[in-house]
Amino acid sequence: MSLSLMAALALAAAPAKTQPYTIQDQVSMRRISSPSASPDGKRIAFVLRSTDLEANKGRTDLWLINADGSGLRQLTHSPESEGQPVWSPDGQSLFFLSSRGGSSQVFRLPLDGGEAQNVTKLPLDVGAFALSRDGKTLAVALEVFPDCATLECNTQRLKAKTQQKNTGRVYDKLFVRHWDSWADGRRNHLFVLPVDGSAAPRDVMAGMDADGPSKPFGGPDEFTFTPDGKGLVFTARDVGNTESWSTDLDLFLAPLDKPGTPRKLTEKNRATDTHPVFSPDGKTLAYLAMSRPGFESDRLRVVLRSWPEGKERVLAEPWDRSPGSLTWMPDGKSVLVTADDMGQHPAFSIDVASGQVRAISGKGGAVDPQPVADGRVIFLREDLKAPADLYSARADGSDVRQLTRVNEETLARIRFGDYEQFEFAGWNGETVRGYVVKPVDFDAKKKYPVAFLIHGGPQGSFGNRFNYRWNPQTYAGRGYAAVMVDFHGSTGYGQAFTDSISGDWGGKPLEDLQKGLEAAIKRYGFLDGDKVCALGASYGGYMINWIAGQMPERFRCLVNHDGNLDEKLAYFNTEELWFPEWEHGGTPWDKPEGYTKHNPIDHVGKWKTPMLVIHGGQDFRVVDTQGLSTFTVLQRRGIPSKLLYFPDENHWVLKPANSIQWHETVFDWLDQWAKGGNKKPTGPAVVPVAKEAH
Repeated sequence: MSLSLMAALALAAAPAKTQPYTIQDQVSMRRISSPSASPDGKRIAFVLRSTDLEANKGRTDLWLINADGSGLRQLTHSPESEGQPVWSPDGQSLFFLSSRGGSSQVFRLPLDGGEAQNVTKLPLDVGAFALSRDGKTLAVALEVFPDCATLECNTQRLKAKTQQKNTGRVYDKLFVRHWDSWADGRRNHLFVLPVDGSAAPRDVMAGMDADGPSKPFGGPDEFTFTPDGKGLVFTARDVGNTESWSTDLDLFLAPLDKPGTPRKLTEKNRATDTHPVFSPDGKTLAYLAMSRPGFESDRLRVVLRSWPEGKERVLAEPWDRSPGSLTWMPDGKSVLVTADDMGQHPAFSIDVASGQVRAISGKGGAVDPQPVADGRVIFLREDLKAPADLYSARADGSDVRQLTRVNEETLARIRFGDYEQFEFAGWNGETVRGYVVKPVDFDAKKKYPVAFLIHGGPQGSFGNRFNYRWNPQTYAGRGYAAVMVDFHGSTGYGQAFTDSISGDWGGKPLEDLQKGLEAAIKRYGFLDGDKVCALGASYGGYMINWIAGQMPERFRCLVNHDGNLDEKLAYFNTEELWFPEWEHGGTPWDKPEGYTKHNPIDHVGKWKTPMLVIHGGQDFRVVDTQGLSTFTVLQRRGIPSKLLYFPDENHWVLKPANSIQWHETVFDWLDQWAKGGNKKPTGPAVVPVAKEAH
């Protein structure tokens, strides 16, 4: 045997070199989404995102796999993004959105060979679409001026705007801006048109000063064709000038055979109604509904409405969880949903007759469950050590199989930290749960510094899921133990637990965080309780500012991402007013005590802890002046501090290069204070006040 061959065999037999998980791994990880099962349930189309670091963005393509996990192949190779795969009724082709050609349009790809062809060539971008059951009609979402009668009117008005020399904008109602965009008079409207292009698109929301789908995150799950294809049921908030403080999304029915004003189907409910989906036999419309107006985190319930008669009943009323998706099984005897549940996010099956609920996917996080052949269910599943892949299981939750391994090569060279869930007696002695993620290459004989992560929402959860913005494994890979507590107000533990934070932002949650951290330190001897830094975003950022005044000597350092300093002022410069009005009991002029009860700005005189402040310039939910104000306090008081400002990011940091910079800045800050020789804060430096000149 030659020496070169022997060397090659030895190299092949050697174990692959591995490394701790890093932010570079995170931004380059491939991300699977939008699975769509074929009509016969034998094939699954899905979207796969890869990161182009040179272009500083993600790119998406369509892939196909058989329901048994065989036959994986890539369908599209466009340099532009492709998404939202929808099967034709005969299963021979896929409709999808693509930005090839410079505009987002609907394309159709034959699966027996051939190139994708345009289905739409509209002068405006298609934001989302739906296909009728017979495959003959499309519904597309376009952003238009509601008073324009034609698409040409819209294009002419947009052209005129680019040519005008003045730049001022005049508003006579809210929203002025929303999430990360300034309002320019355009609305998402739904248009219908024949797939064969034999007629021009028609706006079924003509004259409505409302968005369908809703902004900023509404998509194709907010509208659907009626079973006979003669109508379109859609979600919209049509509430006039009260839009910025109303959560009254309703279902509407628009007739397609003749122009007419859409009819509101959920007139009686002044809270949210959304996610309409018809049963396979077309006799029942299922949708999700809240019951309390003004509360965006109210419990969602599955409502079944006989079609077209309109008689309704709530399915599984005793089940104290809030489902976030809705799909029918082929026999119409059960529906599939997902929901937060005790630190997990499983897929569930709900029996339509009895309301019995059964978990399908087990521990971890599951999304997009849907039926396939042989009575099985597919879903995307992830956990704290594994990014999402496609899985299938029997409808009773048995025989779980992994169908894809989209990051197999990447994961083979990565080492993650192990994790476990723990519980403790929190506020009022009630059971509260959290997670501990051990450092990579954990050694039980060592003590490790702690990254104490505080989730946002505040009605959210740091559960058993793989996160691309706040992933505890990035800290584990850096040599930290991560601790996360699902404090009172978190989701998945019953609606009363979620409700308990409203009006008490700095009370029960702070007590849970204090007790949870100390319980974890007591239980896990490897946690160095003297070297802890706390980090949070959104509500978590608010909590960082609150902690700075309530626990000024507990932490080595703090990291505040997009957090409020002044709750009262925040009301006047945010956009979705229903949120602070519910959380603080009303408006600042009617209920000022709700905004001053736990207001961080009133306690800045006690601040001592070094803080890194991060904010996005396009964040209109928590505006950047809140972060700038926080940094001003820190600097003026002589407290060690840094400001990282992203002029091009919103409430989240989305661009790959910015995400890398975010993490590197945060890690350097933690290393400086939690790993270095710096001691706990003892007080700010003395900064003299300049005397006024006379």
